[in-house]
Amino acid sequence: MASLDLTLAWSNEQEVQEITPAFIEKVEELLRLAGELEGIAAGEVALTFVDDETIQELNKQYRDLDKPTDVLSFAMSEFGEDELQINYEDDGADTEGLDDEELVSESFIEPLGDIIISVPRAIAQAEEYGHSVERELGFLFVHGFLHLIGYDHQSEEEEKVMFAKQEDILLKAGLTR
Repeated sequence: MASLDLTLAWSNEQEVQEITPAFIEKVEELLRLAGELEGIAAGEVALTFVDDETIQELNKQYRDLDKPTDVLSFAMSEFGEDELQINYEDDGADTEGLDDEELVSESFIEPLGDIIISVPRAIAQAEEYGHSVERELGFLFVHGFLHLIGYDHQSEEEEKVMFAKQEDILLKAGLTR
């Protein structure tokens, strides 16, 4: 199998729960496992941990729902006709003879999208479901990642497929209930 070049860019914009280096390593493992399962060999996922107020603002702005939610995903592959195109500037690298695809791969990691997780929602759901906060945060990350790459759960069948994949990834990473 080709090597994976999936990267995680993350930020913490909440003060409810410490986000430890060990937990970020676990999220990176989840990303690797999900990428392997789904055949996603390269890309970057931006993950942000927020509070309920922030996720409620985003939920209202982007989904017209004025309430907090547990996770939001914004896939970069869902470009509308009004979206801006990315232009790559010349950085002085020797690019003579490379086609457009090679130019992009030489200088750019494809963003898969953004995942925003409400830590207070994750804590409440972990208590409700009787498992660790780390497992719930991991679940929400994997759930968000699968949305980024096109999965949804609008129908019962779609939900079964998506949730089975989530559980498989979490099990492989040792994040059990």
